[in-house]
Amino acid sequence: MAKQSILGRIAQMAKANINALLDSAEDPQKMLDQMVRDYTSSISEAESAVSQTIGNLRLVEQDHAEDVAASADWGRKALAASAKADQLRTGGNTTDADKFDNLAKIALGKQMQFEKEATDAEPTIASQTEVVDKLKKGLDTMRLKLNELAAKRDELVARSKTADAQTQVYEAIKSIDILDPTSEISRFEDKVRREEAKVLGQQELQASSLDAQFESLEDLDKQTEIEARLAQLKLGAGSAPATAIEQ
Repeated sequence: MAKQSILGRIAQMAKANINALLDSAEDPQKMLDQMVRDYTSSISEAESAVSQTIGNLRLVEQDHAEDVAASADWGRKALAASAKADQLRTGGNTTDADKFDNLAKIALGKQMQFEKEATDAEPTIASQTEVVDKLKKGLDTMRLKLNELAAKRDELVARSKTADAQTQVYEAIKSIDILDPTSEISRFEDKVRREEAKVLGQQELQASSLDAQFESLEDLDKQTEIEARLAQLKLGAGSAPATAIEQ
């Protein structure tokens, strides 16, 4: 029963579809880690069971070989006893001949006993040999599955790390897009341009104010000249004849 149980577990695990199991798993990496542990433990248990089964088979084979050898040995003893009996009977010693015939019969009985034990053991040896072969093949398949699981786990871990790295890069790019330094520069440039425009406006306003002041000075000079000319006219009028003025 124990051997059949181990054999059944080996067959079940060997048939496991790893990809299908991963597709249905919420956390494939954790599931793979657990499967690797389960497979490693099961392989260890199976190796122990297979080793014991092989050991038991070898013992049965040794017993079978000993039974075959014993059967052959008792057959030779029976033949020797029978030959001695025939020799004694030919010589007229029937009493001793009967004794050796009895020994031959005993030897033949022993031979038949060991023959039966050897024959009875052969089906067990055959079935045990078949079980051992299946267990060995199952173990080989499980070891291949374990290697496949380990490779899948390593691949998944590597892909997970790559995905994490890509996510970090995308997040960094995303934050750069949100805090675009070129937009900050553009805003600063607009500020500088507004300040430059303000300075130009102030300069233009100051220039206009100076022009107005110069224009007022020009008006003052003109008024002063008019006043001066008027004064000269008055002076000239005082020395000139009245008739000339009236005219």
